[in-house]
Parts: sequence; structure tokens; C-alpha cells
Amino acid sequence: MIKVDPIKVTVWNECRHEKEDADVQEVYPETIGGCIVDNLKPYGFDLTLSTLDDPQQGWPDALIESTEVAIWWGHRYHDELSDALIDKLQARVLAGMGLIVLHSGHHAKLFKRLMGTSCNLSWREAEGGERERVWCLKPSHPIAYNIPPYLELPQSEMYGEPFDIPEPDELIFNSWYQGGEVLRSGCTFQRGRGRIFFFAPGHETFPIYRDEHIIQILANAIAWAHQPHQSGWNLGNWGRPIPLEEGAPKQTYYKKPRKLMLAEKAEKVKK
Repeated sequence: MIKVDPIKVTVWNECRHEKEDADVQEVYPETIGGCIVDNLKPYGFDLTLSTLDDPQQGWPDALIESTEVAIWWGHRYHDELSDALIDKLQARVLAGMGLIVLHSGHHAKLFKRLMGTSCNLSWREAEGGERERVWCLKPSHPIAYNIPPYLELPQSEMYGEPFDIPEPDELIFNSWYQGGEVLRSGCTFQRGRGRIFFFAPGHETFPIYRDEHIIQILANAIAWAHQPHQSGWNLGNWGRPIPLEEGAPKQTYYKKPRKLMLAEKAEKVKK
């Protein structure tokens, strides 16, 4: 049976700009993550806010296990996240946790791991920002629900092509910037059972997460990224020594796992 409980959403915010930069504090006194959480509350999600400086870098095991969709905003301190934590989060995405990666999260360890590329792009921080026009390319897509043909953001940071990501499963939004550059700014991917949405707008010194259409896109993306059911199985390394069809060849020998062989070898050396 498909569950109808509120979707459990964790908004993970690096939250260092808000401590270090006065201009960010002025735009987001409640922090970037706090702004996103406050504006998503009317949609009825079960929201949790966590940060890099929280215990376990904002991702205790219980939260990793319970999160159904994660929103990720990071920038300066991607490398501080432990590889062991990224292993856990990657496993959760493969098992079905949705992931929404925002703005400079394109360089997050987790996103780069899942994409398998550098995720580099071109960028420019023009003084006072520059205009960004976000075109909706797939108006019938669930993430585009209630979104006009284009959004005008008066102040934004330019992110442009070439953007080193795999070919997206779907391109929902494409951005044009005042300086002439363009970017695939709203892309979807599937990894294992997990759905991933990258959305580029969201520089820390501009009030982009106060825009009603931006919040609508995030709410739509949460609903889209949420795994509708957990039946079936996860895509593991599935050994099948006995075939389904009667009379088909069977596997008649079994190799021990390499770790077990090495452990047995080490034990013999000790003796």
C-alpha cells in the first residue's frame, strides 16, 4: 500500500556563510536553510533542519535512515564532510532517498560521487548580481506544476556552460543570464532507486529563496523525488547460483569473498 504520511524532508544547510558574512546575515537572518524550511511549511512536509556544525555533521544515522527527501545547500566547506558519511548518504540515495541539490551544491562530495564527473561549470559574481531568466522547458513535468513559462530573477550569480555533468534524464529548466551565458539549470537524474534534482538558482547574497515560484519548484521537486513505494528490492550484487529454469546449468563452485580469504591467510601467518 502506498503511504500517505507527510514526506520526511531534511534541509541540510552548510550554514557557515551566515556565521561569517554580514551581507549573507542581512539577506538571510534566519539562515538559508531556515528560510527554505519556513517557506516550505505551508506545503505540509515533515521538515528537519540540519547543518554542517551539528553533531555528526548534521547527519546522525537515525536521520539518514528516516529522511525520505534531502535538500542540500553547501558552498565553501564541501571537503569537510567525511568520506564515511558520504558513503552512507550515497547508499541511502541508491536505496531510494530523494536528493535535491541547490546552487553551489554542484560541487558537493555527494553530488559529484553520484554524477561521476567533476561537475565544474563557468561562473561570475557580478557586483550587485545580474539578471537570470529561468525558462521552463517541460511545463507538463511534475516539478513544473504551477510554474509560469519563465521566471525573472533580478539578482543572481551567473552559472554557465560548459557544465560537466552526465546527460540529464530530463531537462526541466534552462537559464539565460544578463551577460549572455546559458545553463542547464534544472536537471533530473536517477541513481539506483533514488531520484535526484539539481536546481541552480540560489546565491547566498540574493533573496532567491524568498521567491514564491522558487519555493513552489522546491515543493514540487520534493513530491517528485519522494519514492512512492518501497516494495521490491534494492539493486545489489545478486548472486544467483541456482537458475530459475529446470535443467539449466548451475554454478557448482563458490569463491570465498576476498576479505574472508585475506583474513584466513593472515590468521595462518599468525599461527
